[in-house]
Amino acid sequence: MDSNKNESRRRTIRVLMFPWLAYGHITPYLELAKKLATKNSSFIIYIYSTPATFTCIDKKVPQNLSNSIKLVPFHLPNTLELPSHLHTTRGLASHLIPKLEDALNSSANQFSDILEKLAPDLFIYDCFQSWAALLARDRNIRAVEFMTSGATSVGHLYHLLLRRGTEFPFPNIYQNGVEDDKRFVEIISSVEKTNAMLEGARVSNKIVLIKGCREIEGKYIDYLSSLMGKKFVPVGPLVVLESSKREKKSTVFVSFGSECFITKEDIHEVAYGLELSKCNFIWVLRLPKGGDNTNISSIEEMLPIGFLDRANGRGRVLEGWAPQTKILGHASVGGFVSHCGWNSLMESMYFGVPVIAMPMHVDQPINARLVEDVGVGVEVLRDKNKRFRREAVAEVIRSVVVESSGKFVRKRAADVGVKLRGKRGDEEIDEVVKELVGLCMQ
Repeated sequence: MDSNKNESRRRTIRVLMFPWLAYGHITPYLELAKKLATKNSSFIIYIYSTPATFTCIDKKVPQNLSNSIKLVPFHLPNTLELPSHLHTTRGLASHLIPKLEDALNSSANQFSDILEKLAPDLFIYDCFQSWAALLARDRNIRAVEFMTSGATSVGHLYHLLLRRGTEFPFPNIYQNGVEDDKRFVEIISSVEKTNAMLEGARVSNKIVLIKGCREIEGKYIDYLSSLMGKKFVPVGPLVVLESSKREKKSTVFVSFGSECFITKEDIHEVAYGLELSKCNFIWVLRLPKGGDNTNISSIEEMLPIGFLDRANGRGRVLEGWAPQTKILGHASVGGFVSHCGWNSLMESMYFGVPVIAMPMHVDQPINARLVEDVGVGVEVLRDKNKRFRREAVAEVIRSVVVESSGKFVRKRAADVGVKLRGKRGDEEIDEVVKELVGLCMQ
């Protein structure tokens, strides 16, 4: 029997991963690949994406895992409106994303070819690629979905789709008023997209992997398992660790993610809010690529007149990109003004940085409510016209970072960070490896 066990350990398990073409998706897929390859040398993992998406991660595959993790590029049609360097959502203008989705969904023949060439034992796919899972299943390849969103927002969405008219069993998620749900359920307006999401979970072989941990979302993970009739397995926070010098928490980090472009009006309200708060800050701003953006050539044009001069010595505005985990891991950072994308929240909680929540759309309002429910942040509420106001921005920043009213949030965020960073090894990944190896050995 021992010899059989040793033989099982030695067997190579070829895994093909197919994330959605977004930085916020391919990054957790790469981190999961690194965890799997580190835990079990049997895994040989191929990550399938466009060259434009690979620019986000091609230098992040460690040398010691270069034999275990391979990047497999494929090419979408190179058009005038969507040239090859825009075959990723990172920085892409929002009106071009449906065109990118259409291009990806029309690439089934290429994907079939790669299935034939690699002959993987296991296919791990993203929530919008159920069509790829069906192609893999037709070839008797086991397919497992990996969702990069949180169990809270996914559970809420699936509840609305499958149990419409019944109450969501976790009322704290509605603490700031149900009107915000309209921003979350925009995604439901696309019947084709929601059907694909549900189909993705339904065709997943016995389990669904989901980014997160039981310490934060245990009850939501269990609810999803009950709702969908299959086991949802958390893979952990999957935070990229970078070294940082520890200093006093006195700076606010501001970032709205790689795909969220806030209006010029909101940018002005955030800017004036930062001024009123009198806190030090680092702010990352992005200009969208593609579309009619020729009238905006610089970050300065997006900001209030004189803002950069007034902020000199107290704040910095960076264009395009900054090493988010390195910044959040720096102890000078005492608050994170965030759109509440799931990756950003996981990183913020991991490093014990309280959140100033400014959600925009899709899953972000639900994520913001989870932040308040867990006690690690405070949401900046919009006014009656659904707009952010500088006074509210400043008030929440000061409360969370400086004033005595934010002591509980600061302590709770620190405690959650200690718990997540102090976990015994990789319990979630141990369970994931066990589940995936079990599937492949059947």
